[in-house]
Amino acid sequence: MSDEEAGAPDDCIIIGAGPAGLTAAIYLARYHLSIRMFDSGESRAAWIPTSHNHAGFPDGINGKELLARMREQARKYGALREEKRVQHLARTGDCFTVGTDSGTYRARTVLLATGVVNRRPDALPDDFHDEALARGLLRYCPVCDGYEVTDKRVAIIGSGKHGTAEALFLRGFTKHITLACPKGEHDLDDECARQLADAGIKVVSGPCGGYTIEGDAIAFDAGDQRVTVDSIYPALGSHIRSELAKLAGARLSEDGSVIVDDHMETSVSGLFGAGDVVLGLDQISHAMGMAGVAATTIRNKLAEDRPIRR
Repeated sequence: MSDEEAGAPDDCIIIGAGPAGLTAAIYLARYHLSIRMFDSGESRAAWIPTSHNHAGFPDGINGKELLARMREQARKYGALREEKRVQHLARTGDCFTVGTDSGTYRARTVLLATGVVNRRPDALPDDFHDEALARGLLRYCPVCDGYEVTDKRVAIIGSGKHGTAEALFLRGFTKHITLACPKGEHDLDDECARQLADAGIKVVSGPCGGYTIEGDAIAFDAGDQRVTVDSIYPALGSHIRSELAKLAGARLSEDGSVIVDDHMETSVSGLFGAGDVVLGLDQISHAMGMAGVAATTIRNKLAEDRPIRR
């Protein structure tokens, strides 16, 4: 048994240190609870060059800067953040056992804020991906930054209902839309094909590859065509990081999202979820709101067992 296991359990362990996890850490630390937050360093928010729809920042804020500010705010109130990857989670008696790549810990409650990972187009080296993302040539969130491509040339890499939905959403910002199939011929039913045609969206076959940055534009091969646009949006879905919830026995939706009640508690008592790992709008504002609800519920749940302040 490790030293962490042998001692008193933390009031709450937060797994994930993106906007949801950090918001919860700020709340819980200000409730005078003993909390520990594990950060694997993979928050999607770090990918954001500039967020323009985060209230309170009229000129926008860089994702990494936002996370740094939130980390400092959590630290100020005593939240303990550790750069560790959680590998195991289980309910053991009246506590949770949290196994990391460097130690095992116990907690009275756990908040999962593990988020999701966007699927990238094939054949995008990391350095190319990061440069294109930083320059706004590659974008992942039309809700966040559709405004920035107003009247510009945009390509969506995707197909089927998901690719169609993203193309139609972005059509509200620009008429210069191309939907390119990532692998070959499109898989579009009659309704999708009709909607795309009615909206004037160009549809081209794949496979897609040969991505290059050309001045202020990004270009790629789509089958036998060369497509040049101002921004590319991959519409390839995402991987939901709900493996730990599944290990702990929590219910998941068909797509793998963590199912929670109105107070952000999962089907396992004392296990909570917030942010993109929970079904809902994948937005910073939504993640932070969920985290505030979860943290307050955790505080009230723990207060039922013993007074918080001694």
